[in-house]
Amino acid sequence: MPAIKSEMAVPARTPVVILFAETRGFTHMSEILEPAVVLARASEFFTLAQTAIDRHGGTVRNMLNDTLMASFSGERNAQHAVQAAQDIQREFTEIEDAWARDYGIRAAVAMGLHTGTAVVGAADAPLAGQPLIVGDSVSVAERLLHRARAGEFILSKPVMDALLPTGYALDAEPLPSLEITHREPIQLYGVLRDTRLDFT
Repeated sequence: MPAIKSEMAVPARTPVVILFAETRGFTHMSEILEPAVVLARASEFFTLAQTAIDRHGGTVRNMLNDTLMASFSGERNAQHAVQAAQDIQREFTEIEDAWARDYGIRAAVAMGLHTGTAVVGAADAPLAGQPLIVGDSVSVAERLLHRARAGEFILSKPVMDALLPTGYALDAEPLPSLEITHREPIQLYGVLRDTRLDFT
């Protein structure tokens, strides 16, 4: 069994920014493409996203189907998460062009970012050693991912608020709030591409 990272040795509740990223327009095409092509194209997306996340000090927590989840902790975690999202958004356009040219796939990447606390650690038996991250921040970030349109990333007001002390400027549009039963609405912001895509 692979060794557990030192950060996983002792379970802890820690402030994090959660980033979810997924491809849009690719998964349904996987039903008609050759299996080797499907895995190669999915690997392209995951490699691009992981490289951007590593570049800004984040940690990839999970990859499944067409979706990746990562977390950012420590000083300026909101800035680092947003910078990673911007890199993914920008760099994925090259993949879009290649997939459209070579396979007729219309694809884009969508993302959701939220900040809060989460419990981070390693699972007990029977999943001993499996890294886990659990918390409301994870659930909310996943909801924002599903709100995001193709080519867009959505972030919550807590992420925007965490950016303020860093002085990092982000051009984001206010969006309708996320309504969750029995809690205050969460104000959302969207970072759009220069050219809006007409599919979700």
